[in-house]
Amino acid sequence: MDNKIDILSLYPEEIEELMGRLGEPKYRAMQIFAFLSKGASLDEMTNISKKLRERLSQICEMRLPKVEEKLVSKIDGTVKYLFSLIDGECVESVLMRYNHGNTLCVSSQVGCRMGCRFCASTIGGRVRDLTASEILGQIIAAERDTGERVSNVVMMGIGEPLDNFDNTVRFLRLVNHEKGLNIGYRHISLSTCGVVDGIYRLAELEFPITLSISLHASNDEKRSEIMPVNNKWGINDLLTACVDYYAKTGRRISFEYTLISGKNDTPEDARELASLLRNAFAESDAPVHVNLIRVNEVSETGFSRGSRESVDRFADILNRMGVTATVRRRLGADVNAACGQLRRAKRQ
Repeated sequence: MDNKIDILSLYPEEIEELMGRLGEPKYRAMQIFAFLSKGASLDEMTNISKKLRERLSQICEMRLPKVEEKLVSKIDGTVKYLFSLIDGECVESVLMRYNHGNTLCVSSQVGCRMGCRFCASTIGGRVRDLTASEILGQIIAAERDTGERVSNVVMMGIGEPLDNFDNTVRFLRLVNHEKGLNIGYRHISLSTCGVVDGIYRLAELEFPITLSISLHASNDEKRSEIMPVNNKWGINDLLTACVDYYAKTGRRISFEYTLISGKNDTPEDARELASLLRNAFAESDAPVHVNLIRVNEVSETGFSRGSRESVDRFADILNRMGVTATVRRRLGADVNAACGQLRRAKRQ
């Protein structure tokens, strides 16, 4: 990457400023912005002059990810992408098809430094942050490849979105823009492992997105063992931030809980989790929902998943204790749709 302008990361008003510097009328900015959102190259922007296209090519670059590898599930049509970036690094995205529309799980960093022990994405650490254009570009590239619209986005791929805060916020504003991809904030979920200062910063922006908290344990001792972030921000700090987030935004928070056999999946764990969440939100009218996930078995972690019966028992205890719980349906099982595995295989 060089010092060229990352044009796909620009807001329309920033493209207007660029047009002004080039002596072009402001209305060109929205023409260019609309084309960029379709994934068009500068050469394909036939509604602007050849001279302007050539000038933009000299000073701007398109950081649109390219499909390096694509796996399609024979079970449910889930598509797993390995995208290559401008510097040769790779990230993953997963397209999931539902009756209500297509959802794309996007990455926010190349690698991750959070160190969650059950996650393949963090093996090898963080290489770099993704730019807003590289996050946005995963959606554009998937739409161009499939010819289908992506209507929902989950920021649950490789990386910690709140560890790449500024680019994440820029992405959210770009993807929501009515002249761009126009994906509503209410159709976007952002998952964090518990970067508490980022949660407070995000709450101040009052985006009506859904915040998903990767909790994965019901006490500090167990959570710190599998999630190093808990050594900086313990569960009480995290849940206090969640209560504040709901008070500020009015948006429901979803708690993700990965069930690891022999680690956090006993009936005692379920009862402790229910009590923890009920007490944390006792003075709030916030609806509490737990999304239970059977751990993805990655050779380096040594973790394994329990039986379906143990998962159902865990969910039943939560529901009986007044905490709504559902078990996440596993999509793309035959293409290793869990984040990080395809990138890791590519690097080996």
